[in-house]
Amino acid sequence: MRSPRTRTAAVLPAAALALTASLVAGCEAAGDGSSGPGPSSPSAAVPLDNPDGTKPGLAPVMSDADRAEARRLIERLAVKGRGPKTGYDRDEFGYAWLDTADGVPLARNGCDTRNDLLRRDGQKLRFRDGSDCVVVAMTLDDPYTGKAIDWRKQRASEVQVDHVVPLSYSWQMGSSRWPERKREQLANDPLNLLPVDGPANSSKGDSGPASWLPPHKAIRCSYAVRFAQAALKYELPVTAADKGAMLRQCGG
Repeated sequence: MRSPRTRTAAVLPAAALALTASLVAGCEAAGDGSSGPGPSSPSAAVPLDNPDGTKPGLAPVMSDADRAEARRLIERLAVKGRGPKTGYDRDEFGYAWLDTADGVPLARNGCDTRNDLLRRDGQKLRFRDGSDCVVVAMTLDDPYTGKAIDWRKQRASEVQVDHVVPLSYSWQMGSSRWPERKREQLANDPLNLLPVDGPANSSKGDSGPASWLPPHKAIRCSYAVRFAQAALKYELPVTAADKGAMLRQCGG
């Protein structure tokens, strides 16, 4: 019998502290896309085994048992229609990549959210002189395209940090009524953030899974799981079309 996975908030502080210590020490429709495995970081985590988002990457959900578990998770999502975008502004979710969004892993660790995520998922990290925070070069095994990206800060837009549940999408699904503190948490929670190929992220915009999925087919169930994990944590509903698309990616 497989051991049950832990998803309770009680594990978050320990996981966050462990990751912080290791980081400092270590330094709209979906297209056909690629169906092959592509490059894969040996440290990339299956999202079912990464409920707080502190482990790196996004590994495929492969086994029948895991795909069944993924479908059970997605089935828990509430459904409603997508509301208007009226009043949406990125600033409603706080200053971009702030380090003071209390209540999420890695907050107030002295490093902004974007660099936290580059340190979490990047390999062969190089830091700015005198810093153990600001990443200036790395290799990223991009889950969305299945390719390896040799990134340099001079070409910053080649890697973008994606909000898996887009902030505009969340606004239309209910975050417009949240207190600012909760919106800041969603915008800076590692569970909802992935460094990915910039052009792929730009093509996504604020689409839900019914309108956009990663070009790399092998990762689509994992993407659906991560979307569901973030939505469930913040009690956000999804559209019926998005829920249906997510279930199909995991064999439902």
